[in-house]
Amino acid sequence: MLSHLCSYVLPATLALASVSSLAQALEYKAGSLTITDPWVRAPQGSAQAGGGLAITNTGSAPDHLLGGTASGASRVEVHVTSHEGGTTQMRPVEGGVEIKPGEAIRLAPGGRHLMFIGLKPSLGEGEQVEGTLQFKNTGTVPVKFEVQAATARAPANHTNRH
Repeated sequence: MLSHLCSYVLPATLALASVSSLAQALEYKAGSLTITDPWVRAPQGSAQAGGGLAITNTGSAPDHLLGGTASGASRVEVHVTSHEGGTTQMRPVEGGVEIKPGEAIRLAPGGRHLMFIGLKPSLGEGEQVEGTLQFKNTGTVPVKFEVQAATARAPANHTNRH
């Protein structure tokens, strides 16, 4: 009888834990923009770390993510990774990243991403960093960046909402 009960309780418990982690995903709304899962890689002794987020524009006008701030970092820039002549380069995106009306974009290391410059090395996985995102039209939006593993390509609680 007990083993029969466990076959129902364990799956139900796992399902609730899964739903709970999805509910904890960070989401912010500002005007017609929805910003989800802002995150940063835990720094590994260097003065910079990559990170990302997702932005959806439900409005009728475009906006541009220009950069931002984060506590413990000297600045946050929008960067792009390019591969030229067998070399990988990262450089700031002039004018920011456009989010067209009706468009959803995702920034993550390996392509367009956030670069946290001068980030304090004491941040650990699971912590949150207070910060802002700066948009051309929407202005400044306060967010919290979740610190992920130094090798992360996307946040641990990422769900494909787009």
